[in-house]
Amino acid sequence: MADTTVRTRPKLNRRSAVITEGDHRAPNRAMLRAVGFGDSDFGKPIVGLANGHSTITPCNAGIGRLSEAVEISIRRAGGMPQTFGTITISDGISMGTEGMKCSLVSREVIADAIETVCRGQSLDGLLAIGGCDKNMPGCMIAMARLDIPAVFVYGGTIKPGYHDGEDLTIISAFEAVGKYNAGRIPLETFRAIERNACPGAGSCGGMYTANTMSSAFEAMGLSLPYSSTMAAEDEEKRDSAKASGRALLHLIEDDVTTRALMGREAFENAIRVVMAIGGSTNAVLHLLAAAHAAEVPLSLDDFERLRRDTPHFADLKPSGRYVATDLHRVGGIPLVMKMLLEAGLLHGDCPTVTGKTVAENLRGLPSKPPEGQDVVLPIDRPKYPHGHLAILRGNLAPDGAVAKTSGLTSTSITGPARIFETEEDCMAAILEDRIHPGDVVVIRYEGPKGGPGMREMLSPTSAIIGKGLGDAVGLITDGRFSGGTYGLVVGHVAPEAFVGGPLALIEEGDSITIDAGTNRLSVELTDKELERRRQTWTPPAPRYERGVLAKYARLVSSAAEGAVTD
Repeated sequence: MADTTVRTRPKLNRRSAVITEGDHRAPNRAMLRAVGFGDSDFGKPIVGLANGHSTITPCNAGIGRLSEAVEISIRRAGGMPQTFGTITISDGISMGTEGMKCSLVSREVIADAIETVCRGQSLDGLLAIGGCDKNMPGCMIAMARLDIPAVFVYGGTIKPGYHDGEDLTIISAFEAVGKYNAGRIPLETFRAIERNACPGAGSCGGMYTANTMSSAFEAMGLSLPYSSTMAAEDEEKRDSAKASGRALLHLIEDDVTTRALMGREAFENAIRVVMAIGGSTNAVLHLLAAAHAAEVPLSLDDFERLRRDTPHFADLKPSGRYVATDLHRVGGIPLVMKMLLEAGLLHGDCPTVTGKTVAENLRGLPSKPPEGQDVVLPIDRPKYPHGHLAILRGNLAPDGAVAKTSGLTSTSITGPARIFETEEDCMAAILEDRIHPGDVVVIRYEGPKGGPGMREMLSPTSAIIGKGLGDAVGLITDGRFSGGTYGLVVGHVAPEAFVGGPLALIEEGDSITIDAGTNRLSVELTDKELERRRQTWTPPAPRYERGVLAKYARLVSSAAEGAVTD
């Protein structure tokens, strides 16, 4: 049973509407008058509006209009919105470069910034708007730390591009690199894909990390129903944003705080939904981090336990055929949740930002997918009988690793290790045809501390797919993968190489086995041999000595714990 107890907090934040002579709060009110407060406004709830608008990425380029709509909505509902900016890093633009090391760091910067402003200004509530991959978990972490009434608004997904009768996403462009390099498509096609892959504003269109995390937010009851799969440029996204502002005012009035919604059962609901829709491996990392912030016990073993009886029944990219707007068209995340609820796989009594429970939100919805479509399959005839995110362990990953098994004809491989100390070295080997069927590629020293920043390996994994080697080559890393990655890949290997994890000890040609069916990741070496190599291993020098990356490397924990910094 879910813990539906509504927790209350001391009402320390409300400004008094009463103005008395010599009141020590007069200077505070004087400052607020300068930004539009009148005498009657000081008794209203003051709401932080964390605005992730940025033209640095299409994921966030449409958020400005949502922020404006929410501000109006909150004022009309009786609140006083105070807007402040949050940062974003475009994963797609920084992918394959040194800049990608800042992506996961940005999650912490976003969380720290929102927490700092809300604490510093003693805000009564928070409405956070984000788009790109790290916006969602960054906001979720901040909401959990603060434990004030809060709602998240997703900026929305991009609509698919088109070429030659096929839907395109950003992953199409990454895979085109490998296809063109392998001679599988001509230059004209390569250029056409690049020009048409991203037609407008919104986050990457498949069930990649942004749409995965927005879906997790909705599953946990931290966002309004249907909001996670709406297109950024559609008017319903603006209407949903305005409704989110009104919902937040109700939460403030009832003093329902975020941790009342972020119980263990809510996290389990999110994990179930992620498994059902074929979501990103990054969901493991981010949900662990959010649970840590909310002080909810959650581990890698919980993901493995829940995936075993959660069918994967939505046919979404990267390994499937459809994008998030297709899922929205046939019923969105509420359809997925209703199907799971009817199957006894969802906690229906979890509270949500609507003021209703999960089951109440889903009441009256169909429990079967619509006829005449195959975006969402019947739950008893799924794509796969089990969830696609498997937790692997073995002498290469004593603390665990994450494998993504969707879209594969085989979930195991044993082959010689091909060792690379950086993503760039590996990418060059793939494009130069130095990687062959049967190889197990190892990219190490790319973990949270070693990278630092735990880069996503989308470029090499996409190049492998583009070369036609997706089922023939394995890849393991202590870094991460994009939500757009698929293939025989294993990431988040812990402990990471930089701290002396077994990944640091393997050598070119060692025989490595990836077996998602038996949850095993191992190298054919004895414990004695691994210990002998450990005695001669020397820790590498930090790649950064100053600045944000150096600070992050000193603070960050293992990927098995969510790569948290507190």
